Amino acid sequence: MAGVVEVVVVGSCNTDLITYTARFPNPGETIHGHSFSIGFGGKGANQAVCAARLGASTAMIGKVGNDTFGNDTTKNFQNNNINIDHLGMEDGTSTGTAVITVDESGQNSIVIVNGANSLLSKSDVSAAEPMIARAKILVCQLEVEPEVSIAAMKLARQHNVMTLFNPAPARANLPPDAWTLCDVFCPNEAEAEMFAGMPVKAKEDAEKASLFFLDKGCKIVIITLGDKGAVYVTQENRTPVHVPCRVTKVVDTTGAGDAFAGALAYYMACHPGLAIGQVIRRSCEIARMSVQHSGTQNSYPVRQQIPDELFL
Repeated sequence: MAGVVEVVVVGSCNTDLITYTARFPNPGETIHGHSFSIGFGGKGANQAVCAARLGASTAMIGKVGNDTFGNDTTKNFQNNNINIDHLGMEDGTSTGTAVITVDESGQNSIVIVNGANSLLSKSDVSAAEPMIARAKILVCQLEVEPEVSIAAMKLARQHNVMTLFNPAPARANLPPDAWTLCDVFCPNEAEAEMFAGMPVKAKEDAEKASLFFLDKGCKIVIITLGDKGAVYVTQENRTPVHVPCRVTKVVDTTGAGDAFAGALAYYMACHPGLAIGQVIRRSCEIARMSVQHSGTQNSYPVRQQIPDELFL
């Protein structure tokens, strides 16, 4: 795929094995589910697909195994018009997998096996420097080794490329660079709670935590609160602001946080004149749309399904 890529994502590619059941089983208990599906996932891949479906030219830097899941993942990226020049296929390991259980309320529990994702290295990031250098935003998470995400953000910073860091799943003892290298730090409540070492259960808690991250060196902090929207704060205006989310019927929350992050990347790259509050409000709306459908990437809307007002 030729041309400049607006959104570059460094991260994980998984195959989702999803079981739908009335409730989660207790330890040692066997219960019956009512349906099963296989889909595409991985935080990095999810965010790339969401950004691409909204209209951003997007690239994925990651690894898959030389197996059926890896071949299918590659085709899925191509079907979503995502640049895979720096998607490696590795022998001797599996494509990452996520075993997901969804209960009747739409909540989920997930077990991830990293597989090929663990083989993504700093040298893979370095090989993609020409692409990263011309991007409008770089997106990283923590389903690959933290040193890889840090290296990618360092490279982006050298080329004055905006960085979006979604620190999920949360890991203890992140290097100090993780805070100072990200222009936008975007955890959910649980991740913010772990990193800040304080309860983040309500809007007021998120406001306190957002200031903690600002003091660590982040330029913009956005803490997502599920159906309660998000709280954000910036170095320029250190007064936290709450952006509510419209109430909706929840079918499946799997991948909603990635839909938000992917939308955030799209709006920041393709609508740079939008105020941050509007960027977050629109990203909340994209995430809200995703929870109304089953599956992960399958639930992400394409441009034609989204009201025009979200692109004005």
